[in-house]
Amino acid sequence: MKSITLTQLHYIAEVAKKQSFGLAAKACFVTQPTLSMQIQKLEGDLGVILFDRSKKPVQPTPTGRKIIEQARVVLQEAFRIEELIETEKGDIKGAFKLGVIPTLAPYLLPLFLERFITDYPKVDLVIEELQTATIITQLKEDTLDAGILVTPLHQKGIIEKPLFHEPFVVYLSPKHPLQKVAKVSEKELSLKDIWLLNEGHCFREQAMDLCKKKKTAVLEHPNLVFESGNLETLKRLVDSNFGYTLLPYLAILDMSDRNVKKKLRFFKPPVPTREVSIAYSRSFLKQGIITALGKTILSILPEELKKPETKNRTIDLPSFRQERTQRIS
Repeated sequence: MKSITLTQLHYIAEVAKKQSFGLAAKACFVTQPTLSMQIQKLEGDLGVILFDRSKKPVQPTPTGRKIIEQARVVLQEAFRIEELIETEKGDIKGAFKLGVIPTLAPYLLPLFLERFITDYPKVDLVIEELQTATIITQLKEDTLDAGILVTPLHQKGIIEKPLFHEPFVVYLSPKHPLQKVAKVSEKELSLKDIWLLNEGHCFREQAMDLCKKKKTAVLEHPNLVFESGNLETLKRLVDSNFGYTLLPYLAILDMSDRNVKKKLRFFKPPVPTREVSIAYSRSFLKQGIITALGKTILSILPEELKKPETKNRTIDLPSFRQERTQRIS
């Protein structure tokens, strides 16, 4: 078999990604005839057809899929040589595309972004707010370098690097019955008066699991159904004396108003939490940037979130409310 070039592997990987010879040629900065000729040469050398050109968009053949998957691994390992050299020099640089889920992005990003771009000025960081399913898809397609999301994902080929475990907090309307209790038990929660995020948000599923009720629960306001993609919208509804919602801990850090703090209730032990991780593909290259990103995030976390995880995945916060009150009053 004749030698296979990295350029040929790059071309077939790009065609598989773009599902078009024309678009792949533009992405590779070559003419379409040049790209097509190199792919045809590769197919001739291998003795197989890699793409079914009769289909629109272009699709890999069954054999082509296997070869393209291996081509991506070879390309990434080849590029890793350059990264190893840069890492040895202690130079953290390069383009980095990061996806962050919507229930983390508005609360976590403002905490670490300024420090990260100051400490690592050679990293060109591009951030997108994406739902978990989209992050997983883009990680597998190598169109996203890493994602910050809730784990475990149980996805083959994706590595999860846990950062911290974030507690859930109950946010109550002023006249809600749970205002009478100091701390809330999971058994006291119900779906009948909770505001939820849209389908596709992992936080929605976690909230429903926590309530331990069926979707068919009788609603407190049967003539009113509303689901949002934004936790801040749900908070406003609660402020208008409608039910309650669940918030991640980072979402309450900037709540300095005393009247707002009165709406917060923390859970009795065991405190329900969610695991927040950086996720990336198994053959991912930019380990230096991933490590730097993780260290920066860990350095800015509130002390409450730096406590180790217990065996049943809870965080003990016996004096949490008092400590927060002293800090933000």
